[in-house]
Amino acid sequence: MDTRGFNLKSVWIKLASPEEIVGWSHGEVTKPETLNYRTQRPEKDGLFSERIFGPTKDYECYCGKYKKVRYKGVVCEKCGVEVTRAAVRRERMGHITLAAPVTHVWFLRTVPSRLGLLLDIPVSKLEKVIYYAAYVVTKVNAENRARAATALAKEVKTLRKEAAANVEAAGEKAQRLRAVLDELRVGLILSETDYYSLAERFGDVFEADRGAGAIRAILEQMDLRALIKQLKNDLGVVKDETRTKRILRRIKVAKAMVRSGVRPEWMVITMLPILPPDLRPMVALDGGRYATADLNDLYRRVINRNNRLKKLMELRSPEVIITNEKRMLQEAVDSLVDNSARLGSQILSTRRRPLRSLADILKGKQGRFRQNLLGKRVDYSGRSVIVVGPELSLNECGLPKTLALELFRHFVINKIIDRGFAYNIKQANRFIEQGSPEVLAILEEVIEKKKVLLNRAPTLHRLGIQAFNPVLIEDLAIQIPPLVCAAFNADFDGDQMAVHLPLTLEAQYEAVELMDASKNLLKPANGEPIVTPTQDVVLGCYFLTREVPGAKGEGKMFGSRAEVELAYESGVIDINAKITLREGKERLETTCGRIIFNRVLPEGFGFVNEHLGKKLLSKLAARLIEQYDIASTYKYLDRIKNLGFEYATVSSVTWGMADTLVPAEKPRIIAEGEKRAALVESQYGEGLLTDEERREKVIWVWTEVRDEIAKLVPKTLDSKNPIYTIIDSGARGSWAQPLQMMGMKGMVQDTRGEVIELPVKSSYKDGLSVLEYFISTHGARKGSTDTALKTASAGYLTRRLVDVAQDLVVREVDCKSEEGVTIVRKEGEEFSYAFRDRLYSRTSVEDIRIDRKLVVRAGEVITRASAKMIQDSKVESVKVRSPITCRAVNGICAACYGFDLSKNRVVEVGEAVGIVAAQSIGEPGTQLTLRTFHAGGVAGVDITHGLPRVEEIFEARPPRGKASLVKADGTVVSVEERGLARIVKVKPTVLRGKKTKKATDEYLLPTGATLFVKEGDKVKKGDVLSEGSLDLRELLVYRGLDALEHYIVNEVQSIYVSQGAAINDKHIEVIVRQMLSRVVVREAGDTEFMPGDVVDRWEFVRVNREMRRLKKTPAKAVLKVMGITRVALDSPSFLSAASFQETSRVLVGAAIEGRVDPLRGLKENVIIGKLIPAGTGYRGIPASAIEAMRPKREEPPADEEGTGTPPGEAPNAPNS
Repeated sequence: MDTRGFNLKSVWIKLASPEEIVGWSHGEVTKPETLNYRTQRPEKDGLFSERIFGPTKDYECYCGKYKKVRYKGVVCEKCGVEVTRAAVRRERMGHITLAAPVTHVWFLRTVPSRLGLLLDIPVSKLEKVIYYAAYVVTKVNAENRARAATALAKEVKTLRKEAAANVEAAGEKAQRLRAVLDELRVGLILSETDYYSLAERFGDVFEADRGAGAIRAILEQMDLRALIKQLKNDLGVVKDETRTKRILRRIKVAKAMVRSGVRPEWMVITMLPILPPDLRPMVALDGGRYATADLNDLYRRVINRNNRLKKLMELRSPEVIITNEKRMLQEAVDSLVDNSARLGSQILSTRRRPLRSLADILKGKQGRFRQNLLGKRVDYSGRSVIVVGPELSLNECGLPKTLALELFRHFVINKIIDRGFAYNIKQANRFIEQGSPEVLAILEEVIEKKKVLLNRAPTLHRLGIQAFNPVLIEDLAIQIPPLVCAAFNADFDGDQMAVHLPLTLEAQYEAVELMDASKNLLKPANGEPIVTPTQDVVLGCYFLTREVPGAKGEGKMFGSRAEVELAYESGVIDINAKITLREGKERLETTCGRIIFNRVLPEGFGFVNEHLGKKLLSKLAARLIEQYDIASTYKYLDRIKNLGFEYATVSSVTWGMADTLVPAEKPRIIAEGEKRAALVESQYGEGLLTDEERREKVIWVWTEVRDEIAKLVPKTLDSKNPIYTIIDSGARGSWAQPLQMMGMKGMVQDTRGEVIELPVKSSYKDGLSVLEYFISTHGARKGSTDTALKTASAGYLTRRLVDVAQDLVVREVDCKSEEGVTIVRKEGEEFSYAFRDRLYSRTSVEDIRIDRKLVVRAGEVITRASAKMIQDSKVESVKVRSPITCRAVNGICAACYGFDLSKNRVVEVGEAVGIVAAQSIGEPGTQLTLRTFHAGGVAGVDITHGLPRVEEIFEARPPRGKASLVKADGTVVSVEERGLARIVKVKPTVLRGKKTKKATDEYLLPTGATLFVKEGDKVKKGDVLSEGSLDLRELLVYRGLDALEHYIVNEVQSIYVSQGAAINDKHIEVIVRQMLSRVVVREAGDTEFMPGDVVDRWEFVRVNREMRRLKKTPAKAVLKVMGITRVALDSPSFLSAASFQETSRVLVGAAIEGRVDPLRGLKENVIIGKLIPAGTGYRGIPASAIEAMRPKREEPPADEEGTGTPPGEAPNAPNS
């Protein structure tokens, strides 16, 4: 395929007519044969025929008469093969002319059935006709019907004259026949017996037939415009809601077909297209057997049955045999199109596996869309196990020489030939295999200014792929700098990473400017540093900055930092001794360690005089990034890392069994706990407690015991104790682990997640008893299974989020919207989400003043400093711009979005904020699900409440444990208990002059739920009656858009914040924008919409604007909240929707409507192989930047005679 000038603007899909199918075809396939097993060449007129599909060898016909490119375009008169490239076998199609029409199973079976809607026949009855089990009336002769009716009336008269006894029976029979005669219409389904009895009597009145041919005959007669007119008339008459819905659906399908120019009979196939042979290959295996694509078997079956049917028709065989053959042909074509559409009639392979039909090739994870178009295998890549490279800088990675040589082989070959070490590629390869020292020198030179990309699966957010400068190493494992582990979520217990080489100058530019690890220091989800010191580095800095009372040299005074370091090196003072230092005119109480630490910080940063643990180091990193630009900060982080490693070694902290000390008070506390538990049991024995209360009290007793011991554990350890040092510094672990090792393990869960009553009283140091060990295994096992199950569901949630938001890109600087959302201080503080964190990076709608002093102007973005000032003031709420209220069409504007959190500056036009939002929400989702597994089965932590709830909100499902909302203002009349439910009756307030439909509204509530109202309370529309989750649809109706937005954001945030995963509100708002991006049409006005249509909000606004311009009646609609899956499937891009889910349903709908894909989103552009319209694909790359990256071409060295150096001899070139 020639991709020069490849600039598709849109893609169109439509149902093909038989004429178009023949137009695509290069010939009819009449034989089921594939390859000749003797000659291994394609059979003539078979499924691989060279005459139809093109030659198997470049520029060579089948018989060999014409060979070579000079005969290009010649058609051989002997074998009929055109002399051309063999690649045409990937493009050229064939066709089969079917002996009997066959319905396309997608248009019959895909819900809603398009054939069923057009003909107004239920699918079950249609199937009977198509599979030859019933007849359908195809034609009714009105004149003959009138004649038959007159004849019937005469017959009754004659009977009356002849015999009075049989008059009644004859009259009834005549009436029945008359009713049947009146009922006869095109499309009426008749059983076989009915057909024969009617045909016998009224053979000239109607025609009926079976099979797809009959359906095609009806569809050919259909006038779609007349049908639409008739259905619109019916709409005015019909009052039944179900019938109205069906009529609206029928009008919609008919209108779509008229608009797209599709004829209904095209849904019945007469010409069957055949896929090009190279897309369904046959591959020779060892031993003379062939592996073949399943499609070939399915096509062969169709051709065999088609040929047999032709023959039977020529021989004029009995109808029953022909009918059976037609049914078999219909089933063969069904299986070819979609082998899973009709369960029970699947065609299986010899190994009892269903064959992969055309539909199976498209859909699912292994289908064409997701396997080949959205995910491709790439060249210039490798993978290896990762190990830590402590001495590497943040933007470097250690590449094994063998791996690097393979990745950069072509660049090395190029240089080898340039320098005259070899004259062709074959020689150059040999030169490399010999392992000459020159090769490594060339390799070093080649990689000097190149970046490589490292990727660790699963790539949950954009920091899962970053660019590094390769450093050649001797090992076979890839080395990565320790500071990037958090971004990749990598550890060194056997993790592997893939390495990719960006080839083009544009790709290298992006790697340098956008993906370099030293430029990705902030997390896109919340703007916090992701490159912070951890583990050994924290331990080293903690040891270095610690103050030890009574250490050698305590109290000494020094005049300069150099003096202090000299004293330390001479052994006069200890590194942790408290000393006094004169800094300018001030005296500073500090330690030598802190002075050493401050050496690595930039000048003018200020003296850091604190005992640094993990939290303070993170804050320090954040301060560095804020004060200095991101590009230069990484150097200081590298210095901190090196210092940390050095002093972690000096500290020589180890963790031994002897360091774990069992608290002396433990036996007493446990004995007391046993007494309290025994007391509860005795109360239960006396009948004072129910079993449930006893259980709860026992669990409560042991939880208190565990908490008491938990307080003692840190006190038991001395501050110099290695365990205390490691945990207090934040280098590793938490107090929960020493509690289990030294205190007690406590309560554990069983596999259902319920707490087991028996506590594990022992600690790991004491050793568990057999019973304790046994009950602990349940929780451990649950942890492992939950991890596996929930990782999958979090991954699926991320996929849906990406799909729903993938076309949201920043498309303009400012949409000038004056609306926004209000961030209320107390809402976030309810679930400990700081007010300043919610405000940071948002654009303010109004001026913000503190004590009459202007802090933030309207239209300015709130910085961290401003956010802190607002947090410390008495401001209770701030109105900010939001993606939800942004007016930009097909995207978002930069002002409504605010800062790009990963760069600490206003978001650029072209940024794919939808994808960033999806990754930011999805990545911690997966993290949270994985986090259960670290708790080791201890009762308590588990996100099960979290993840399914997040999914429930984003899918806008009616929640479990739903709370009821009041439908209208009123007064609570009564609260009654009825069985397992409570009924709250509310009497609506009747406004003067208005009537109420009902005296009271009844609300059904579960008995367990806490009530928020009592009898006599006044309630307002939208008030919540009981505890529980709210239904988003009800919330939108009774409380409005603002309340809905607040509820979704706060509900999702409360789940994530409780798990310690911070996400900025704007990411959730981006998804909410998509959930609220559809409206339901109530009145169509003069537009093409139909009542009940779900339409894109911006499309609706555009059409109405056009209507007003033309002075026509615009449509009316209401906002609808939709789940993310529904929105993604309802995407304006059929390519994006089809590659997401329900491929067949999406394609059927798009083909009937003749839909055009505008190629606005990212997925559809990836599918057709274009640059995505985001980032550099949207903004473009400056030509000067590309030119600056272009390597300078070197002249080949020459000896005296001007010839190159022969291979193997020392070149006269300057040393490289």
